[in-house]
Amino acid sequence: MKINDLLHKLYGTNPKDPESLQPKEALAYGIAGFGQNFICTIIGSYITIFMTDALLFGSVQEGGIFGALNGATAVAFLMLGVRIFDALNDPIMGSVVDRTRTKWGKCRPYLKWMAIPIAVMTIACFIPLPAKTLSTFVIIAVIYTLWSVAYTIADVPYWGLSTCMSNDTVVRGNLLTITRLLCTLGAGLVTVGVPIITGAVTAKFKYTENDIEKIITDLGVTAEEATTFIGTVMPEYIQANADTLKYTYFICALVFTLTAIPMFFYGFKHTKERFTTTEAPPSFGHNLSLLFKNKELLLIVISGVLGGARMVYTYTGGLYFAKYVLKDEGLYGLITLMVVPGGLVASILVPWMSKKFTKKWAYIGVHVLGAVVMFAMYFIGYDAPWKLVVCAIGLVLLGIPQGVNNIITYAMIGDTVDYLEWKTGERGEGICFAMQTLINKVGMAVGAFVGVMAFSWAKINPEATPAITPEGEQTLWNVLILAGALSMVGTIIPMLFYTITEKKQAQMVKEIAERKAK
Repeated sequence: MKINDLLHKLYGTNPKDPESLQPKEALAYGIAGFGQNFICTIIGSYITIFMTDALLFGSVQEGGIFGALNGATAVAFLMLGVRIFDALNDPIMGSVVDRTRTKWGKCRPYLKWMAIPIAVMTIACFIPLPAKTLSTFVIIAVIYTLWSVAYTIADVPYWGLSTCMSNDTVVRGNLLTITRLLCTLGAGLVTVGVPIITGAVTAKFKYTENDIEKIITDLGVTAEEATTFIGTVMPEYIQANADTLKYTYFICALVFTLTAIPMFFYGFKHTKERFTTTEAPPSFGHNLSLLFKNKELLLIVISGVLGGARMVYTYTGGLYFAKYVLKDEGLYGLITLMVVPGGLVASILVPWMSKKFTKKWAYIGVHVLGAVVMFAMYFIGYDAPWKLVVCAIGLVLLGIPQGVNNIITYAMIGDTVDYLEWKTGERGEGICFAMQTLINKVGMAVGAFVGVMAFSWAKINPEATPAITPEGEQTLWNVLILAGALSMVGTIIPMLFYTITEKKQAQMVKEIAERKAK
């Protein structure tokens, strides 16, 4: 079978209709998402640990530059505040997209216009400024806020573009499935690669198995106790370790960002908008009113918000656990990789699951599985080799809800665009897909907030040796796993009231076409 024939089969596209969506265009859309996730992940996964461990805000205790608010807690609230602000901007940006009229369409132009501003802001977030100063905190906070605005301006129209490329729910579902796989691959390269790099460049500052006698002498502990300090930073190298991390994160951000930008331009150049309105643009108030008329979309949004913490262990919290409990930050990549097999299998099976069970029940079913697995992990724990093996199996299974959620919500929101047009005569791609990016950002906000608050509650101190106590290790585990388990349960409840089926969507598209024909 020729490659082009295989791609037509994968995407479900029609080679006999060259005016419809074709594989080359679908791949270009996916490549843009691949690059976009380089940028999203370098910020989403590492801006917090850059602030706590490289700029040492995690070391600021009560009475420091933040008064009664310690540095880690200040970072947590910064992450939460900026990302909630960012999420609330999504409906505004969605309305802007719906009002956009250019020769390239309403969504595509933003891939071209925003590539450079996003690159500049991403690199600026990791500027190696002086550690532990209020001015540094303020500068990073301002730059990070500007980054969030720039990213929103590109992210909302990018996902809305999928509904402008095709109105066939099967083709659109396949497009989003493969695109999300490419996005996951892009995110995975950053997630796995950066901790390996930071772990390697800071290894010389840490105690190893050859340093038992040095540990006993330096720290005044017994030979038995000394083994627990392997992998921790030597007291005399705390500052050198932090300074090395500052420049390493900056270089990583620079390399991944410069690699990503050409992919934005490629996506702009090789995609096409086919289904978009030419009517007078609606007002922001009118767009918001459309949002509240789309009850099916609102159920998806509520579900996504309640599920914001379901994957908290794959964000900063998981990196803290690998670094301070497992004593090897490179294991964070392994933690996230364990999720990949289940996620890939689930992603590939999404079209079949949607057809067999409908999108709604596929979504609900995998989150029931996720809740059961996480509660089991919580009660089993991690403090024995066999428990770690069981938890590793649990991580593989948790890839299933993650993989399905990453794809099926985009397809369901695409269906709600058709529902809105069927109900009101207006599509509102921008405002509808702004809700998907809002869900993603709320998830990032909650993930970062819970992760850094767990860091604070566990009383981790990067300037101490050891940086965490056994009680702190248990606290970190409890917060990360229990938060995820409860969030899995929360995400199920609203979707019990969702009513769009594949059959109903096809009927709505048919009726819309008949109206337009008249």
